[in-house]
Amino acid sequence: MIGRPQSSEAGQYYFTYINQVSGEDPLRVIEGQLDEGLSLFRTISEEKSLHRYAPEKWSIRQVLNHVTDTERAFAFRALWFARGFDAPLPSYDQEVAAAGAAADEIAWAAHVEEFGHVRRATIALYRNMPADAWMRSGTASDNRFTVRAMAFITGGHLAHHLRILREKYL
Repeated sequence: MIGRPQSSEAGQYYFTYINQVSGEDPLRVIEGQLDEGLSLFRTISEEKSLHRYAPEKWSIRQVLNHVTDTERAFAFRALWFARGFDAPLPSYDQEVAAAGAAADEIAWAAHVEEFGHVRRATIALYRNMPADAWMRSGTASDNRFTVRAMAFITGGHLAHHLRILREKYL
């Protein structure tokens, strides 16, 4: 049992994601989301994956690319903090990342496959995390985070975007 992050373990904004994860074990949530996400994504056709629910909103491909890229950033932060590095990490600008990804030019099936690979790597990272590393911390985006908070944020971020996909896109 890992326990839930306290308010001092992440910037207040990130509790938007942390609070979407129920229970005390973010790894169990992250593991369960792999099948949940893949099941949902596999119901979306190549054509439908280009859908935007409003003119200035991301396409479904861009949303999944964002989820995958952001998960990589969160996992790197967790690794950095867990291994004891003390240099602060820079901010992650999702708009810069999205603009550089050309997600709509990549086949939907490739996005789905990539998500699966990245999520499996995230699961392995947390599954093999030493017990004393969960409470190690560091700074990213001018906020202090524990490794435990990063795990909850990872699960909550996907939960947030799965809800948006279901409610606004599908």
